[in-house]
Amino acid sequence: MGNGIFRPKRQPTEATKDTKKADDNGSVGNWIFRPNHSQRLIDWWAIDSYFDSSIYNVWARFLDRWLAYSNFINQFRVTGFRRIVAELFSEAATLGAGGLVVLLAFAIPALELTKDPNWRQASEYSVTFLDINGSEIGKRGNLFSDAVPLEEIPDYMVKATLATEDRRFFDHFGIDLIGTARALYANLQANGVVEGGSSITQQLAKNLFLSSEQSLTRKINEAFLALWLELHLTKKEILKMYLDRAPMGGKTYGVEAASQFFFGKSVRDVNLAEAALLAGLYKAPSNYSPYAHPIRSRERTNEVLTNMVEAGFMTEGQVHSARLNPAKVIERSDFYVPNYYLDWAFTEVRRIMQGKNQYNLVARTTIDLNLQKAAEKAMAETLEQNSRSRRVDEGALVSMETDGAVRAMVGGRDYNISKFNRATMAYRQPGSSFKTYVYLTALEGGARPNMMVSDSTQACAGWRPRNYSGGYHGRMTLTRALAKSLNTVAVQLSLRDKYGGREKVLRNLAKLGFPVVYKGGKTRETNIRRQRHRIKRSCSLALGDQGVTVLDHTSGYATLANGGKRVKGYAITEIQNSRGKLVYSRDKDEKPAPQIFDRKAVEKLNKMLSVVVAEGTGRRAQLDFTTAVGKTGTSTKYKDAWFMGFTGKYVTGIWFGNDNFTPTGRVTGGSLPAQTWKAYNVVAHTNFNIPAIPGVPLHPRQVEEQKRIAQLKKEDPTMGTVAERPRSGQYLPMKTQKVLQRLIKMFKEARPLEGASVKGAGLDNTATASP
Repeated sequence: MGNGIFRPKRQPTEATKDTKKADDNGSVGNWIFRPNHSQRLIDWWAIDSYFDSSIYNVWARFLDRWLAYSNFINQFRVTGFRRIVAELFSEAATLGAGGLVVLLAFAIPALELTKDPNWRQASEYSVTFLDINGSEIGKRGNLFSDAVPLEEIPDYMVKATLATEDRRFFDHFGIDLIGTARALYANLQANGVVEGGSSITQQLAKNLFLSSEQSLTRKINEAFLALWLELHLTKKEILKMYLDRAPMGGKTYGVEAASQFFFGKSVRDVNLAEAALLAGLYKAPSNYSPYAHPIRSRERTNEVLTNMVEAGFMTEGQVHSARLNPAKVIERSDFYVPNYYLDWAFTEVRRIMQGKNQYNLVARTTIDLNLQKAAEKAMAETLEQNSRSRRVDEGALVSMETDGAVRAMVGGRDYNISKFNRATMAYRQPGSSFKTYVYLTALEGGARPNMMVSDSTQACAGWRPRNYSGGYHGRMTLTRALAKSLNTVAVQLSLRDKYGGREKVLRNLAKLGFPVVYKGGKTRETNIRRQRHRIKRSCSLALGDQGVTVLDHTSGYATLANGGKRVKGYAITEIQNSRGKLVYSRDKDEKPAPQIFDRKAVEKLNKMLSVVVAEGTGRRAQLDFTTAVGKTGTSTKYKDAWFMGFTGKYVTGIWFGNDNFTPTGRVTGGSLPAQTWKAYNVVAHTNFNIPAIPGVPLHPRQVEEQKRIAQLKKEDPTMGTVAERPRSGQYLPMKTQKVLQRLIKMFKEARPLEGASVKGAGLDNTATASP
């Protein structure tokens, strides 16, 4: 046994022991590491062999699978004609799938429009307004009416619609392919658009969801929406909605609204000629309007009658009479419309009805047309007489009762020239008329009307107020300071923490409904315009250095007129829908006005304001039949002039100025505004039956009138309200008796007629210092 074969057994070293241990544990494969004396070496050949064999096995498996797949596919291999058919089918499937994706891409935006649960309703309000007596005074919005059921619409109205717009309405699925092809052929022959291919369902889809834009996208959306409507509505429902929603001209939508507009009667009562005229408007209301184009309208009406004969709905003999006796529209002469007031009332209706899904409405308003005309006349006469000489072009007026019911509103000089409502939308500096709120805050904080104050300036952040007269008047009562409209005293009151300071003034303004910013206050104002004009703390806050509207300012003074209850000027008392159902009532749906100020403090302030009119800057607003209280206001450089005042019945705010904020010819609150206020109130108050102002005694003339009426009641307890029995033995109708009784009572209570001239212009001393 040589040493080359047999070797003596060696004792294992520490290294071999570790290697053996590692191999036994399987942590390192034997095929890589081999014990070699005292070292471990990597077997690179083993690694190469492993990867080579693995890649080979993967490739072999892939070839086996590919061969099996090829054998399977070869079973479907075709040639000749069968291959052509297969290729065509394959291409059609590919193009069809692609087309379906494209159609779905167009359908998604169209169907998104149907997510609104109120899609059946008109998107725009249609409101008819009534005055306090229930008489119609105007309309706003688009005029819709769905009050007439389909069964009550005359048969020839429906036939005229179908014959002209969609003869195959009850036969197609929303898109009339035959009608569309016929329209395309006719248009190609005429080398222009002479016939429309849209079905009634497509037109309804456009009216409900889309605009009148002429584009391919709109037509595609219209087609998808028409299919959607056919799936969700019956044919009768679609026809009824079309008859109620089709644009008919004159801002009317639907046959009922159009019939009322053109003929002054319900569609239930139209004859064949009138129905044909209405059906002729579907195509182009403005082109075939009987008012704007009577000849075109007549030709279009005859065309509709011919369509009815061609469609087989009527015979030539049946339509012959309608051709000989064409429809006659009513005269639409212009009548008086309080446009500024109605614009504001329309916004109030939309605010009240938001989210209630009621759009065709009748609203009873608070306006008194007699007061409205008196207000417009007073403003017009003042501007006509003084516009050129005093360089003032515009004015605004709001008059309301002490609960906020607005009886008159003038938003500008001429609505036809400018529809901007300066009574509700213009934010102008109120000047010294704003001091009233500062004095109210001071009175609530413990100040007294007879409290002595010093007419001296007080600095605020380096700014010092100046009086209009430029001097100082020493010590005087708080009442006298208000009557003379001293800027220095008002600023002192606003800066004294003892009386609440400016933060308390701002909190009181918030109670009154002004948009304000103050410490700890959270505004819920959603109106963008009001957000931009929120009143903020400033040194000259007491002098009215920030903008307010005439409506808000008048509402603030109305709070004083009623003893401290919050007032928000309102225009709407009741709203009914098109079926006569009451959907809003102010008495039931609005909470009672809260008491926001101490009544005693308000009464003290009213007494002080009466001195302003009796002895101070507001003397030109004095009335000789009742007590008037109020405050003048003039902003810096005479850009704004105000008079805010009230009697026991009406609260009226008046502003004069220029839209471009240029200075007027030294117009102050005590001149043109006070004179206009007086001219209006002389006409507005028709008798002495005027309540007392809280804290202010009745006017001597009112006291005398009360004594006179008391004496008349003593002599005749019925005050002439019992009608004397006619000698002939026949009685007057009860309605006539009531009218006569009211007339007798009115004549007895009426005050004597006296002239009320408007005096010349003057100045007051209420201009504020520069903000």
